[in-house]
Amino acid sequence: MRLGVATGRDLAQACRDYFNPKVNFCLWILCEIAIAACDLAELLGSAIALQLLFGIPLVWGVCITALDVLVLLFLPSKGFRYTEALVIMLVATVGICFTAEILFSRPDMGGIMFGYLPKKEILQNPKMLYIAIGILGATVMPHNLYLHSSIVQTRDWQPSNEKRWEAIKFGTIDSTFALSLALFINSAILIVSAATFHFSGNQNVAEIQEAYKLLSPLLGVSAASAIFGIALLASGQSSTLTATLAGQILMEGFLQFRLPSWLRRLVTRLLAIIPALITIIIFGEHSTSRLIVLSQVILSLQLPFAVIPLVMFTSNRRLMGEFVNPLWLKSLAWLVAIIIVGLNIWLLLQSILG
Repeated sequence: MRLGVATGRDLAQACRDYFNPKVNFCLWILCEIAIAACDLAELLGSAIALQLLFGIPLVWGVCITALDVLVLLFLPSKGFRYTEALVIMLVATVGICFTAEILFSRPDMGGIMFGYLPKKEILQNPKMLYIAIGILGATVMPHNLYLHSSIVQTRDWQPSNEKRWEAIKFGTIDSTFALSLALFINSAILIVSAATFHFSGNQNVAEIQEAYKLLSPLLGVSAASAIFGIALLASGQSSTLTATLAGQILMEGFLQFRLPSWLRRLVTRLLAIIPALITIIIFGEHSTSRLIVLSQVILSLQLPFAVIPLVMFTSNRRLMGEFVNPLWLKSLAWLVAIIIVGLNIWLLLQSILG
């Protein structure tokens, strides 16, 4: 937000302006990998939701999700605000569904608070670290950092410094709310799983399909499973739209090249469909959950390549002027970047050594 308001450039454009063309191209490739990984997860999530709600075979569900490109043929003509409103509606649906699931499962609130505290066991247990890294990638998706730095420029604010500070304030509130909602949704999945399955003796539930079947019987609420399926479908569609917007911004910013949004969407979705179909056909439907987690880990591994340039630019006084990060924010931002890099390196080392 701060970068977009202060410079009038989004993160991808700033990278093109200030980095070597080879570095710039590599960053674009890494971002495209992140978008493809995100799209793979949302593709599988939507296909599983269609299977659970309507009994559609998973292979056909994967193919059907390619039809969301038709939505993108219609939305651009209506303007960005319609797309934004649709995303907000879908995300709100997911939030409401998981709020209901938490109320149904009646978790221990003290246990929830204790669960947010970091534990050294995560660093010692490769499986726990793998899941934790996946949650990080699912919450702070790297391509969304590029997206938010561009969205702020669509707002109607005046070029005076006073209005720019106001735009930064409201942009910060907006992005903080979005990240908080993402954290809530990811937390809600874990909370409902622990409250429903772990304490009922069903610790071996590892697949989304199993969870769907057991939710209603274990919670004693007939609608619980259907609500979970609706949340899964809405989540996939909302991420689909944001990934498409981010992909267009990346291509324009890094390469100064533009594709029609429907064509961009179709290419990205086809890149996700191929590995999804191969995995389902060769390894079976029960392999999809592992593939979803892997895709989120890939997102986390790409995160430093978006976070570090963003911190570099927003901490550069020559570029940002009076809108430069204050010392406390600069220190905190670099600390967070170092932690993310450290966790990813530690995971890679454990994977290689293990």
